[in-house]
Amino acid sequence: MAIMENKELENIVFEPNDFEFIGDIEKISSEAVTPATSFLRDVWTRFKANKGSIIGGIIVLIIIICAIIFPMLSQYTYDGVDAPRQFLGPRIPFIENIGIFNGKSGVNTYEGIYANAYHFFGTDHLGRDLWVRVWSGCRISLFVAAAAVLINVFIGMIYGMVSGYFGGKVDNLMQRFQEIVNSIPTLVILTLLLLLMKPSLYTIIIALALTEWVGMARITRAQVLKIKEQEFILASKTLGASSFFIIFKEVLPNIFGQIIIMAMMSIPNAIFYEATLAMIGLGIPGPQASLGTLINDGFKSFLVTPFLLVIPVVVLAILMLSFNLMADGLRDAFDPKMKEM
Repeated sequence: MAIMENKELENIVFEPNDFEFIGDIEKISSEAVTPATSFLRDVWTRFKANKGSIIGGIIVLIIIICAIIFPMLSQYTYDGVDAPRQFLGPRIPFIENIGIFNGKSGVNTYEGIYANAYHFFGTDHLGRDLWVRVWSGCRISLFVAAAAVLINVFIGMIYGMVSGYFGGKVDNLMQRFQEIVNSIPTLVILTLLLLLMKPSLYTIIIALALTEWVGMARITRAQVLKIKEQEFILASKTLGASSFFIIFKEVLPNIFGQIIIMAMMSIPNAIFYEATLAMIGLGIPGPQASLGTLINDGFKSFLVTPFLLVIPVVVLAILMLSFNLMADGLRDAFDPKMKEM
């Protein structure tokens, strides 16, 4: 039986038309070439795919625009004291007709000469417009955040790269100094600064400059230690490139993604740090306002006028959440593998 089957198979003759390509022969024979894209384009593509980071970025942009424009357009100022207007509730035109933001949540009411006045977020205990003070406070908080980023990038990045690249005694000495700085609580440093300087925005920035760069230095040093023995670094050394040329031309571009991620992560921490200092009485003195000082002032009269506390808390929470969403999106865009860690 098997012999017969083998003979039948030997007698089978295949014709040229027995087999045909499915589809276009030209398409099958041609090679598909994937268009080349730059690293930044890949980062932007991955960042756009994260809807949360896009929403966070849009909200941050809106808050920045509001903080710049609204205090300029308002007829009130952040330090304009008007005692008869104290503790007026939030009142917004047109919206008041549906029963909310109608000015009835405050201690005083819009009567007499203030019948046609509108304070979108109400007024505080000195009659100052809370709408202007909130957006002026956002300016202060965003300025502190920008200062924290600059401090982290310029101090922490350079310190970490030098320490990690040179290694040996240089690294050992720099790491011991970093441990000493990190062992001193930030609150202690700020308290000592307040004994020498007046409470102000610049005192807070100096306190950030003395302590907040440590985390960035650690991350940067770890990244430099990981790549400094790779072939392209050794090739640059062989060709006679100087150490600082290698650090800024070879090492820095390869760790720039991690630096951006750490810088973005430091923004909400700096904003919360300033708000915490303001709540314990070590923040910016009046009549200047930050979100932290507004929260501190609103807490004192929370049972009577809760809107004085709730409004700046909501703005601060939205601002910090938006920056966190942006930071998460940038982390996944620059290094997708970190999402699995």
